[in-house]
Order: sequence, then structure tokens, then C-alpha cells
Amino acid sequence: MKSINWDDIRYFLALAEAGGLSAAARTLSVEHSTVARRVDMLERELEVKLFDRLPRRWRLTEDGQNLLELARQMASQAQSFTRIADGMSGLSGSVRISTPPLLASLILAPHLSELRKQLPYIELELVGDLQNADLHEREADIALRMRRPEQPDLAARPLAKLQYGLYGGHDYLATRSQEQWEYVGYERSMQSAPQQQWLNTLPQSPLVFRSNDLNVLASAIVGGVGVGVLPCFMERFYPQLQHILEPACPIVRELWLVIHPDLRRSPRVRKVADALIALFETGVI
Repeated sequence: MKSINWDDIRYFLALAEAGGLSAAARTLSVEHSTVARRVDMLERELEVKLFDRLPRRWRLTEDGQNLLELARQMASQAQSFTRIADGMSGLSGSVRISTPPLLASLILAPHLSELRKQLPYIELELVGDLQNADLHEREADIALRMRRPEQPDLAARPLAKLQYGLYGGHDYLATRSQEQWEYVGYERSMQSAPQQQWLNTLPQSPLVFRSNDLNVLASAIVGGVGVGVLPCFMERFYPQLQHILEPACPIVRELWLVIHPDLRRSPRVRKVADALIALFETGVI
């Protein structure tokens, strides 16, 4: 039986899925020469040519294609092995939480001291993500998401409800009639958000300002750029905001806590999840 460095298979898989050395190197956070060297080593160990080296890309050979799905299965099993091993560990170690940036900055970060008192032996990592972290790839241990995950193998529970409202700055609204309002909203990559969809239904001038950051939008509204839709809990952090009651924004979104089932057996992940649940039960949003 040939002796194979199993880590080389990870390099083979990254290169097969990326199609080029540079892209695979970025995925693995290594130099492109390292990717080439590790794949060369794997081909020598297997005595099989896995890639055709073309001028602009590496193309899988037929043998490489035949081994690709097995490599994917091995990667999946390795991730499951790590998750289950984590579930056997104790209360010390790190827990990585992925959350929308607004919740990271306004809700979770101000309560970190309180969470640390409850979890003295756990190192917390808080990552503000605009895109959902991939829990299968261990990009996070716990995720807070604005919609229920579609993957049936992820464990999810509702955490809180976010009411949205239409807001303007006090000075702005005092000096303009509704017909004179201009609007701010999400940039184009976030046009599918329900609150933006509702804003788009209002009879209005085109948006005069866009951002993917709600803190930036709130600052722009307070500064008199225009009116826009924000989560109602932001009123506590921006007292210059004025809630516009007519037209009333009907949008309510649910916040979900999501964990990979393998990690539910981890005492430290469970402790952090329970602490987050308790925090949101206090009505922080």
C-alpha cells in the first residue's frame, strides 16, 4: 500500500476546484509554488497524472476527475472528524461567532465583558460577516443569521425579531415636506433585503445614497442626506433619529442562531450558545 500524505489531497482538491495555482493558493493562504509542489508530490506518490499543465490553468485529467469526488468525500469526513472531536473537548478553547456587522458592533461587543464573566475559560472570536459564514467549512462555530438556513442538517432556533421603521433626522424632517424627501438605502448587492424591497415601493425620487453598512446609513440619515429604513433598536444608539409613523414600515425579520449539529455536543459551543440566547431574551433588540 502506497504511503500518502493525506494533506496533499487537500491541495489537489483546492486546485481542482479553483482551476489555477493562484486561486488555489489564495484559498489555502499559501504561495502558488507550494500548491504546485504538493500536487507534484501527490502525483509521484500515486504514480498517476492528475492535471494537464496548460498555459493559463491546470486541467484535470480523466484520472484526476475520477478521484475528485473521493477527495471531496475525504474533505467532508475530515471536517466531521474535527467537529466531533471538538464536541468531546471541555470548556476551554475558542468559539468563533459569525454575525451581521451591525449586531457585532452595537449588541454583542458592548456585552462581551458580561459574556466573559460567564465564560471565563473560553476565548471568543467575533466576526462581522455580510455574507453567511460556511459552518460546514468551519468558518464559524456559531452563526447569527437574518433568515433561517436552508440546509436541513444545520441546527437553528429563532433568537429575536427585528422590527424595521422609516427614519429621518430631526432637522431634516422639520424643514422638508414629505414631497421633498430624498432617500437612502442599501447598495445594489443587497437589493433583495425585505426592507429595501419595501422602500422601493414608495413613491419617491431615486435613491441619492447607498451603503451596505447600516451604521453608515444611520449616520447619513442623521446628517440630513435623506430618509431610510433601519432596525428600530438603532434609535437607542442614534437619538437624533426620528421614527416616521406614516408610511408605516411593516417589515419584521427574524434573527436565527445556527450551529452545525456535530458541534452541539461541544460543551463550550453549547455554553456560548446558551449565553447568547439568554442575552437576547433580555430584549437587547
